[in-house]
Amino acid sequence: MLAFHSDAFVLPLPPGHSFPMSKYRLLREAVEQTLPAIRVVEAPPASDGELALAHEPAWISAVAEGTMSAAQQREIGFPWSPRMAERSRRSVGATIAAARAALFQGEGVAANLAGGTHHAHAHKGSGYCVFNDVAVAARLMQAEWHRQHRRLLRVCVIDLDVHQGNGTAAIFRDDPTVFTLSLHGARNFPFRKEASDLDVELPDGCADAPYLQALDAALDQAWSMQAASPPGLAFYLAGADPHENDRLGRLKISSAGLAERDRRVLAALHARRIPVALAMAGGYGRDLAVTVEVQRQTLREALGAWRAWRGLPAMEECLP
Repeated sequence: MLAFHSDAFVLPLPPGHSFPMSKYRLLREAVEQTLPAIRVVEAPPASDGELALAHEPAWISAVAEGTMSAAQQREIGFPWSPRMAERSRRSVGATIAAARAALFQGEGVAANLAGGTHHAHAHKGSGYCVFNDVAVAARLMQAEWHRQHRRLLRVCVIDLDVHQGNGTAAIFRDDPTVFTLSLHGARNFPFRKEASDLDVELPDGCADAPYLQALDAALDQAWSMQAASPPGLAFYLAGADPHENDRLGRLKISSAGLAERDRRVLAALHARRIPVALAMAGGYGRDLAVTVEVQRQTLREALGAWRAWRGLPAMEECLP
């Protein structure tokens, strides 16, 4: 299985900043040490042309040239720097590479060890998100698929970050070729939400059993809504922030509950032979080691799904 990273591009954040920048390096190291069947590769940067598939040229230029306003930087939560611009391109590039591997290279399952920047809109960034990696990758895969096969590729976005995927919903609002599902905390950021094709809101304190029940119902409804035109590619935002240890999540999902979440999503995609590119999305644990372990277990489950996709027997590192 292939996984792509961009953790060499660390942002020079001020002391006390709330974003856990080190988790990406820690996750890569954990994967390399404990999941050797996952091949970890540095991500290439997304080009201006690729970014323009989902973003306005003025926004791409503002990020590239450092002409973002102070208000725009505050909305994102990061100060501009050349590394911020490069990291943002690489994060998109990682999701593009994962999608290509899953869809075109026969992998079936591949991952970005970061990504899931679903608050970025076409014209702006927001909530630690500069460019929307899934939106860019979805549009690019559709273009490349059409070029090769002269057929439409329909895409499904399964967003299980604890925060609603408002930027993704806005970008694809009038696009019937991309189905967006978001399962998120009702009272969490963003406080003004956009309409996905299917939104499922969860109450504060939601625990494993009602969460998994809501997930099953949402997946059943999503497949029903897409029955006439099934997707040929999925993006799965496997956020760690629904976890009970998360500072920003407000839900009470256990590590075992999130592992079961991942198994159910990946099994549903495998049953329908839908290739999937994963992104790790959010995770802001009170104990960063817990967040890293939750995301490592997501990748362990993804490795198990990849082996099933390839017709390989399960191996010890794929088991709980």
